[in-house]
Amino acid sequence: MADRSLEGMALPLEVRARLAELELELSEGDITQKGYEKKRSKLIGAYLPQPPTANGAAVVRCRLQPGEGVPRRPFRSTHIGVCDIREAAARERAASAAGNRPLFYFRFGVDQALPQERRAPVTPSSASRYHRRRSSGSRDERYRSDVHTEAVQAALAKHKERKMAVPMPSKRRSLVVQTSMDAYTPPDTSSGSEDEGSVQGDSQGTPTSSQGSINMEHWISQAIHGSTTSTTSSSSTQSGGSGAAHRLADVMAQTHIENHSAPPDVTTYTSEHSIQVERPQGSTTSRTAPKYGNAELMETGDGVPVSSRVSAKIQQLVNTLKRPKRPPLREFFVDDFEELLEVQQPDPNQPKPEGAQMLATRGEQLGVVTNWPPSLEAALQRWGTISPKAPCLTTMDTNGKPLYILTYGKLWTRSMKVAYNILHKLGTKQEPMVRPGDRVALVFPNNDPAAFMVAFYGCLLAEVVPVPIEVPLTRKDAGSQQIGFLLGSCGVTVALTSDACHKGLPKSPTGEIPQFKGWPKLLWFVTESKHLSKPPRDWFPHIKDANNDTAYIEYKTCKDGSVLGVTVTRIALLTHCQALTQACSYTEAETIVNVLDFKKDVGLWHGILTSVMNMMHVISIPYSLMKVNPLSWIQKVCQYKAKVACVKSRDMHWALVAHRDQRDVNLSSLRMLIVADGANPWSISSCDAFLNVFQSKGLRQEVICPCASSPEALTVAIRRPTDDSNQPPGRGVLSMHGLTYGVIRVDSEEKLSVLTVQDVGLVMPGAIMCSVKPDGIPQLCRTDEIGELCVCAVATGTSYYGLSGMTKNTFEVFPMTSSGAPISEYPFIRTGLLGFVGPGGLVFVVGKMDGLMVVSGRRHNADDIVATALAVEPMKFVYRGRIAVFSVTVLHDERIVIVAEQRPDSTEEDSFQWMSRVLQAIDSIHQVGVYCLALVPANTLPKTPLGGIHLSETKQLFLEGSLHPCNVLMCPHTCVTNLPKPRQKQPEIGPASVMVGNLVSGKRIAQASGRDLGQIEDNDQARKVRTEFLFLSEVLQWRAQTTPDHLLYTLLNCRGTIANSLTCVQLHKRAEKIAVMLMERGHLQDGDHVALVYPPGIDLISAFYGCLYAGCVPITVRPPHPQNIATTLPTVKMIVEVSRSACLMTTQLICKLLRSREAAAAVDVRTWPLILDTDDLPKKRPAQIYKPSNPDTLAYLDFSVSTTGMLAGVKMSHAATSAFCRSIKLQCELYPSREVAICLDPYCGLGFVLWCLCSVYSGHQSILIPPSELETNPALWLLAVSQYKVRDTFCSYSVMELCTKGLGSQTESLKARGLDLSRVRTCVVVAEERPRIALTQSFSKLFKDLGLHPRAVSTSFGCRVNLAICLQGTSGPDPTTVYVDMRALRHDRVRLVERGSPHSLPLMESGKILPGVRIIIANPETKGPLGDSHLGEIWVHSAHNASGYFTIYGDESLQSDHFNSRLSFGDTQTIWARTGYLGFLRRTELTDANGERHDALYVVGALDEAMELRGMRYHPIDIETSVIRAHKSVTECAVFTWTNLLVVVVELDGSEQEALDLVPLVTNVVLEEHYLIVGVVVVVDIGVIPINSRGEKQRMHLRDGFLADQLDPIYVAYNM
Repeated sequence: MADRSLEGMALPLEVRARLAELELELSEGDITQKGYEKKRSKLIGAYLPQPPTANGAAVVRCRLQPGEGVPRRPFRSTHIGVCDIREAAARERAASAAGNRPLFYFRFGVDQALPQERRAPVTPSSASRYHRRRSSGSRDERYRSDVHTEAVQAALAKHKERKMAVPMPSKRRSLVVQTSMDAYTPPDTSSGSEDEGSVQGDSQGTPTSSQGSINMEHWISQAIHGSTTSTTSSSSTQSGGSGAAHRLADVMAQTHIENHSAPPDVTTYTSEHSIQVERPQGSTTSRTAPKYGNAELMETGDGVPVSSRVSAKIQQLVNTLKRPKRPPLREFFVDDFEELLEVQQPDPNQPKPEGAQMLATRGEQLGVVTNWPPSLEAALQRWGTISPKAPCLTTMDTNGKPLYILTYGKLWTRSMKVAYNILHKLGTKQEPMVRPGDRVALVFPNNDPAAFMVAFYGCLLAEVVPVPIEVPLTRKDAGSQQIGFLLGSCGVTVALTSDACHKGLPKSPTGEIPQFKGWPKLLWFVTESKHLSKPPRDWFPHIKDANNDTAYIEYKTCKDGSVLGVTVTRIALLTHCQALTQACSYTEAETIVNVLDFKKDVGLWHGILTSVMNMMHVISIPYSLMKVNPLSWIQKVCQYKAKVACVKSRDMHWALVAHRDQRDVNLSSLRMLIVADGANPWSISSCDAFLNVFQSKGLRQEVICPCASSPEALTVAIRRPTDDSNQPPGRGVLSMHGLTYGVIRVDSEEKLSVLTVQDVGLVMPGAIMCSVKPDGIPQLCRTDEIGELCVCAVATGTSYYGLSGMTKNTFEVFPMTSSGAPISEYPFIRTGLLGFVGPGGLVFVVGKMDGLMVVSGRRHNADDIVATALAVEPMKFVYRGRIAVFSVTVLHDERIVIVAEQRPDSTEEDSFQWMSRVLQAIDSIHQVGVYCLALVPANTLPKTPLGGIHLSETKQLFLEGSLHPCNVLMCPHTCVTNLPKPRQKQPEIGPASVMVGNLVSGKRIAQASGRDLGQIEDNDQARKVRTEFLFLSEVLQWRAQTTPDHLLYTLLNCRGTIANSLTCVQLHKRAEKIAVMLMERGHLQDGDHVALVYPPGIDLISAFYGCLYAGCVPITVRPPHPQNIATTLPTVKMIVEVSRSACLMTTQLICKLLRSREAAAAVDVRTWPLILDTDDLPKKRPAQIYKPSNPDTLAYLDFSVSTTGMLAGVKMSHAATSAFCRSIKLQCELYPSREVAICLDPYCGLGFVLWCLCSVYSGHQSILIPPSELETNPALWLLAVSQYKVRDTFCSYSVMELCTKGLGSQTESLKARGLDLSRVRTCVVVAEERPRIALTQSFSKLFKDLGLHPRAVSTSFGCRVNLAICLQGTSGPDPTTVYVDMRALRHDRVRLVERGSPHSLPLMESGKILPGVRIIIANPETKGPLGDSHLGEIWVHSAHNASGYFTIYGDESLQSDHFNSRLSFGDTQTIWARTGYLGFLRRTELTDANGERHDALYVVGALDEAMELRGMRYHPIDIETSVIRAHKSVTECAVFTWTNLLVVVVELDGSEQEALDLVPLVTNVVLEEHYLIVGVVVVVDIGVIPINSRGEKQRMHLRDGFLADQLDPIYVAYNM
C-alpha cells in the first residue's frame, strides 16, 4: 500500500534518488511525517497525471473525501494471484443468487480479466516503496498486511464521527517519565496539520495534485488526528494550558448531561438504547463551550456542589458508560446464593458449519531410495570416510566473513572424539557418569553451529540423548527456571558446551559456575578438540540401524510458560530426514543458507540433520550478523549460488528494509526459499512484498515455499518447489467473524475484517492428516470448519518426556467420525495448529492453539489481534513492533490483555490516543472488547533468547503486578458482559406477613437482651451508691468523705512512669475550685455549656467534675494539634459553636495556641467565647455544690464525628449516665480493689466514660495511658498492663494496630524485659464498627508467647444513640466467630457456611449485651421485626440510651426518628433507638451466666456507608479487604460510590512506578470476589485516607476530597 501512485509514473532518476533519501530520513527519524509529506509532494507534484476520468481508468489513487465512505482496497501491482475482496464478495453474491453458495473462496493465479496496463511493471525502483515502511525496524512485519492496515484505518474512520469521550488518566508529574519537553506542551497544538481543512472540507471537492499522492495510511491518520485531538480530557500534567479546558468543553458539548441530583445508574443494563443527541450541522464553529467541567452540575453525596477537574472527568466517564454498549451475553449466571448457574445459550445467528464431514488426506508415498543410509550416524560415517574434504558447514563472523569451514571428515573425527570422551572420560571406569541412553544438555550460543553440530553427532554416536537448550545469560533469565525443571525431570547431570560459551557463563567469586535458579547440579563439559583425549585406535562407535530408542529431546515452551521435552526416536529422526529430502528434492552437495536457530525446529531439521543425510553444504547466518547486516543471507545466497535458503518472514522483511538497489543481487540460483513461519497467516504480506522486489533479481514466484511445523509433529506440511510457474499458490480470503466461530466463510458483508491465508503446501510424504474439533473429544471437522490439524506418521515426536498423561492427550489421539467410530487404528498427533485442508489437498493454517483466546464462546487468535493493533499507526508509536497479546481469566471468562512497548519519545497524549484507537479498531474488526491495554517503557518486556517477547513471563508479571506499565487503560465496562443479573427488589411484603412467615417457618424473631438489672444482687456499698445517689457529683462527694485517700486515677507518661495521680479527695477539691472559677470568673448560670479543651489527662477529669459541681454542662473537645492547626482547629471551633458553649476551659499552653497567629490564619479568633485557664485556680471553696433537681436533666454532651463524617452531639442525662456506669460496673465486675488500664482517647463515647466516669462510680483505680504516647514508645501500654498486673484493659483499634506493627519483631526482647500478659482476663477494643477480626487475631497470635490468652481479646459495640450496647465483660461465654456467605449478605440474608468455603466471610461477635439492654433486629425500610436469618438494623432499648441529638450538623429531621422509633408490627409499645448499623442475632450453643442459651450480636456495617450497587447491598470493608490482598504494595484502601460508579482509593507503599500495576489487579479482584466493576482507581500516598481517633476510615471525607481534587493522587485511572 506504499506509494502505488509512483508505479505508473516515469520519474527521472534523480527524483527517484531524492525520494529514496527522503524515505531513509523518515525511517531514521531525521524528519517528521509532515515534513516528509510536504517535501515529497513538492518533488513529484509536476509528474502527477490528471484526476481519474469517468470510467475510472487512471491508475493514480487519490485521497478519499469524507463523503466517499470506506476506502477500497487498491489493485496489487504484483504478479501473484491475490483475491480481491470486492471480487470475492461479488462472486459470492452471484453464486448465492444462483443457489450454489460456495463455503469459501479460493483464487488461483491472476485474474486474466485484469487489463494488462493496470499491472504496474516491477522495476528496480519499486523496492523503495518497501523502504518507506522501514522506520528503523519499528514494526514487527510478521503482522504487516496492506489490506489489513487499510481495513483498520477504515474502521477507525467510521469511529471518527463518534468521538470517543474517554477521560484521560491523571498522573502525578513525577510519573511522567518522558524527558522530551513536548510531553508538557498544551495539547491543542499537538497534531494539527496544514491540510487538515481539506480533510474536513466539503465532500465534492476534487483532489489537487499534491493530495493525490498521499497514501491511504497517512490520509486516515490525518483524518483521525484531526478529529480526536479535542476528545481526550486534560491530564494533571497539562492542567496549565487553556487547551485542556477547551477540549473538555468539546467533549461535554457532545455528551448529553442530565442534572445529577438523581445520578444515572451506569451499572445496570438497560434494554432500550439511551438516546444519543446528534450534533447539529455546523456546530463545530458556532458552539459555545459550557463552563469548565460542568461544575455546577456536580454535587457530593451530601448535596454540596463541587467544582473540580476530577468530578468533570467522572461525569465524562459516566456519560461515556451510559451510551449503549455491546448487549450483554445471555449466559448471565444467576447469582442466587444457593448456587451459581451458568446458562450458556449460543447466539442463534452465529454461522454454523454446513459442509460434509472431511476425509483424512494422505501424503504421497515415501519412496525409499536404495542408497539412503540406514541411520543418520551411518550417513555421517559414509561421508566422513568417502568425502572427508567435502564442506559440511560454513560459519560466519559478525562482518559476514567466513569464520570456519567444517568438513565432513572433521565432523566425523571430532564427533567420534566427543562420543568417546562422554562415555569414557566422565566419572570412573567402574562408575561412568554417562551411559548410553542418558540425557545430556547441549548449551551452545547461536553463533557457534559447528561446535553444536559436533556435540550433537557425538551424542548420537555415543547413543546418549542430546537436549539442546538456550545459553543461560544470567541467573534469572525469562523462562530459564522452567528449562531447569525440564533438565531436572530428564535427569540431566552433564552439560556440553563450547570453550567461548563456558568462559562467558556467570561465575561465582571462586570461578565456579553457579547453579542457575531451578536447575539441577550440572557438570560443565567443554567439547573443543584440544580439551579432549584421542580415542584409542581400537575404539569405534557402535553404528546401528535406526531403531525406537530416543535420538534427541527438543524443548517446547507452552502457553503457560512451562517447558516440555518432546522425544524424537531414531527411526522418526531418519524418516523425517527422508520425508524432507523427498518433499524438497534435496540432492547431494547442494548448498543451503540457514538463518534459523539451528538448535530446534526447522533450523535443526534442515540445517543439521537432513543436510548431513544428503552431504549438503550449510551456510549458517547467526542472528547477531542479521542484526548488523539484514541483507547478509541474500548476499550469501548469491556468493555461494545456494539452491535452498531457510528463513522466517522477519528475515525477508529485514532484507526489504535494507535493500538499496543492490546491483549485484542475483537470486536465480534459488530453487527453494523455505519460510519457516509461513503457517502464520500474517507472513503472507512479507512473502508477497519480497517477491515483488526481488522478482527482478531472478527470484521466481514458485521458489517461495511456506511450511508448517510443530515441536510435536515436526514438519506438518511444506509447499513443494515446482518448475511450473503457471501453477500459482492458493489463497483464501476468510471472514474473521466466521473464524471466531470456527467456520470458514468468504467475507461478504463487512469488507474490513478478513484474514488472507496462503497454503503451506501438501501433507508430508508418508503421513495422513485430518483436522479435529479443538476441544472435547477428537471428532473430525466438516469441510468448512476450522479444527486442530492432526498427523499420523512415523516422522513425528513420540511423547513429552516423563509426562505420560499429557503424552496421551497429544500423541495418542484417535479421531472419530460423527458416528463415533475411529478413522484409523493408528494414533494421530495433535500439531497445535488450527487450520483446514482446502481444495487439492492444500493445507491452510489460520493460527495456533497456543495463541487461541476463547472470549465469551468466540475464538480469537492472539496474532490477529496483534496485527490489528499494529495497523494503528505503528511507526509513530509501538517501539519496534514489540507487542504482546494474551488472555487472563476473570469472572468465568477469558479477557484480552494487550501489552506494548511505547517509543521513548511518545507523549502522554500520543499514548492515550493510540490506546483509544486500538480499542476502536479491535472492536470494529474482531467485535471483541479489550479488557486491559498497558504500555510499558521501551525494552522492558522480558525477552526470549532470540529477542522476541517472552509471552508467558509477560503474563506472569502482569498478573503478579510487576509489569510496571507507564500507561494503562482498562475497559471492564465494555468487556465484562457476564455479570450476574442485577437484583430486582421484590414488591414490598408487609412487615406483618414477614413476621407470620418467620413464625410459620420456625424462625425466631431476632431479639435479645442483657441481664435484667433488677435481679442482679449488689453488695451493700454498691446498693448504697445505686439507691442513695442519683448523680455522679454526689458519688464523688461521698467517696471523698468515706475513702479520701483511695487512689482513683494514675496517668502514665511515655517512659511508663507516673506523671500524675488523683485520690478521691484531691479530685473533689480540684473540682470545687474549678466550680468557683466558673461561677466567679465566668459568671455562668446552671445549665450553661462549657467546652473542655484538654489533652488526655487528669486536668480533663477535674474540669468535668468542676462543671458538674457548678451545674454547668461539659463538652469534651480534642485540642488542636500544634503541628497541624490549619486542619484541626476549625473542628474545635465548629464544636464550640454548635454546642453553644458559653465558656471554654483549657490549659495555659492551649490557651496561647488558640490565640496564636497560626490560629488566626485558620479561624476567626475574635469570636471565641470566654477562655478560662485552669492552671491558675482560685483558693476558695464554693458556698454550695449544685444538685440537679431532676435526674432527667442534662449531665453532659458527647460530640463525635461518625464514620460517615457527620458531626453529631448527643445529650446524656444524669439518669442515663448513672445507669451506664452501673451497667459497665456489673458487666466488668469493677470494685474499688480493681485496677483497669485504659489506652483510649477520652473525648467521646465509651472512651470518655471509661476515662472520666467509671472510676468515680465504681471506685476502681484507672491507669490512664494517652494513645499519643505510644507513638514514641509502642510497648508502653502492654508494659503498664504487665507491671500493674492488670486484669482488664481497654484500647482502640489504632492502639492495637500500632502494637501489632511496631512490636512484631520485638516479642523476644519484651519477654526478656519481663513482659507478662498472662493475668489479662479481658482486653476490649472500643469501636463503632464491625469487629476487625484479622487484626484481633494477629494481635492474639503475636502476644500469645507473652502469656496473652486468645479468648481474652474481644470488642465492644456502641454508637451515637447508645454509647455502649455490647461489652465482653468478665463472666459469660467466650466471644464466638461465625462464617457467613457474603453473596447472601448482599441480599440482606444471613446464611452460615463452613470456614474456608468460597465467598465465606468471618464475623466476630461484638461482645456481650450489657445488663439492662434490649436489642431487636428491624427492617430499616418497613420497621417490621425480622427473623434470625435476616440482616437488619440493630435497634436498642436501654436506660442509658442518649436522650437525643443536641444538634446534628446539617440534618435536623433525623432527630426524632433515631431516638424514639416504634416497630410497625408486633411489640408496638416499646420505644427503641435506631443505631444506624446493620447486624443480626444468632442463638449459640453456649449458656449465659443465668443458664439461658446465649444470644450473640454480630455487627456487619453502618447503614449510611453500605453501598447499593446492582440492586444489592455492599459493605465497603468487604471490598477493601479484597483490594488490600490484591498486591503487597497496597497498605490501605477505601471505597465509595459516586453517581453509581465504584471508586477505589488505594495507598501505595512502594515506588510510584508500581502505581499502575495496581489498576488491573484492583479491577480483577473486585470483579472476581464481588461481581462489581470498578469505575475509578485512585492511587495515593500513604496516609491520604483520613482516619478518625477510633481508627475508623472517614470515607465520605475522602470522597469529598477526591471530588474537590485535593488528594494529590499519584495516578487516577478511569475504567471504561
